[in-house]
Amino acid sequence: MVILQRLTKPMKPILFCDFDGTICHERYWRSLPPDQHEKVQNLLFRSDKTRVNDWMRGKYTAEEVNRFVSEETGIPYEELWKLFVNDCSTMRVSQEVLEKLSALRDRYRVILMTGNMDSFSRFTAPALKLEHYFDHISNSYHERKHKTDNRGEIFVEYAERFGAPLSSCVVIDDSPNVCATFEALGGRACMITPDRDIDYHLAALGA
Repeated sequence: MVILQRLTKPMKPILFCDFDGTICHERYWRSLPPDQHEKVQNLLFRSDKTRVNDWMRGKYTAEEVNRFVSEETGIPYEELWKLFVNDCSTMRVSQEVLEKLSALRDRYRVILMTGNMDSFSRFTAPALKLEHYFDHISNSYHERKHKTDNRGEIFVEYAERFGAPLSSCVVIDDSPNVCATFEALGGRACMITPDRDIDYHLAALGA
């Protein structure tokens, strides 16, 4: 009697890839005149980032944040909102980079993991057709947590969900905190720097 041993296909390791600062460098409200854009940057992204961080955790909508910006800067809401949606919808990402990431899906489960807002899921991702290039898209707005929350809990959750040991997984990110958190979990971090951009790290991964 011949006993046939059932072969199980090994699970792919996960490649987590960041969006802002890693594969995209466009800014929200970038089409505003320079003086108005500077006001928005100071209001949301510099002295007090509480509102932005809460927005990225799903506590505000894009409409609510734009209403706040309008009230604080005096820019008419309808004008601001139209510009904001257009800027979100016209962010640029290298087609070559997207295709290289997609090609790595032969060896990795490629997940776009972004600390972002509802506007990313509503306007940016559909405009760029990102679902065609990644196996999964994770947005902190819907996850209700950042990548570094609870010592990288979200990475652990995805590794367990897809049955991939974190020691076999990779993250590409421009945040030193995210990279340090991921390495503390046993994974490999590829940090984006001026000298080592996304193309450098993709080449190192064989893309």
